[in-house]
Amino acid sequence: MSGDVVNARTGVGAAAGAPALEVLTLSLGGETFALEAASVREILDLVPVTEVPNARPFVGGLINVRGKVVPLADLRLLFDMAPAPPTIDTRIVVVEADLGGDATLVGILADKVHEVTEIAAAALAETPRIGMRWRPEYIRGIGKHGDSFVVVLNLERVLTGPSRPPAPPAAQSLPLS
Repeated sequence: MSGDVVNARTGVGAAAGAPALEVLTLSLGGETFALEAASVREILDLVPVTEVPNARPFVGGLINVRGKVVPLADLRLLFDMAPAPPTIDTRIVVVEADLGGDATLVGILADKVHEVTEIAAAALAETPRIGMRWRPEYIRGIGKHGDSFVVVLNLERVLTGPSRPPAPPAAQSLPLS
């Protein structure tokens, strides 16, 4: 990618001299992901989770964050990763995202939170169309940080997720004879 053009779909690419993207890096299932640091409100140790029946599987619980009810997203489920029990490093990253025009707080489970760092605009590449494990609309771009790649998530698209599958038709009552 030349770095001269901004892709209208992903927002990736930048003119020469564009500012770096400040991100919070975290691990999920051995992969390194990044969220825009500006959307992060706080990082919490694990707290009790209240499960919500019939919710989307990847947002199946609620947590209390300073007196506010906040949905908790497990991106492992959305990204078809194997579930994992919490460890001493597991954290909840509380982010604020624009969902349908409303600023919404959401907790995101992370296996480990690493650091806030900058990814140079020129080092942020568009998501390849093949060879990716995740849906391209969930990814803002792929950044190079040190010797490894970092998947920069498109938070709003991740949190709105795939649409729910249609509910099964209601069972019909059969007359008893």
